[in-house]
Amino acid sequence: MVIAHGCPTVAPEPYYSGYRWYDIADPPEGILRSRNILSEVFAATKRDGYPPEETFLLGFSQGGCLTLEYVARNARRYGAVAGLSAGLIGPDGIPRDYAGTLAGTPVFLGCSDIDGHIPLARVAESTRVLGALGAQVRETIYPGMGHTINDDEIARVRGLMARLLGSDQA
Repeated sequence: MVIAHGCPTVAPEPYYSGYRWYDIADPPEGILRSRNILSEVFAATKRDGYPPEETFLLGFSQGGCLTLEYVARNARRYGAVAGLSAGLIGPDGIPRDYAGTLAGTPVFLGCSDIDGHIPLARVAESTRVLGALGAQVRETIYPGMGHTINDDEIARVRGLMARLLGSDQA
């Protein structure tokens, strides 16, 4: 997971070893601890003069899922958000009645149609939920890609960063 705003970049350390944010077999404790890590990062960056509306949140896989979950539960205007091979966390049918508004935050969701970890329906649900919170969501599904990141996703992330920074290049 990366939180970037302007020049500084913060890459919080995952809660579990092996670059995992939570244990898939028992995610609640790890998710709660990981969300707390993100809250601490946001408090520190805000003290350093970087408000959420100037912050870009980016995550892949579990980091992307945690990013989307954090943004939904802490809805406000962010600079930009990207979840790669990611979706909101939780079992099917979980209530998604989050409070607040994302107030036009640009969000990019990229995932494969055959991702072994992220069901396609979860990506669609995440698009719907974040859109209902007021985000400007762009979802792109890549045929046959698997659980990885491709050049198009990197270009889209760079584009979001460039817009946030007010430049033509990120």
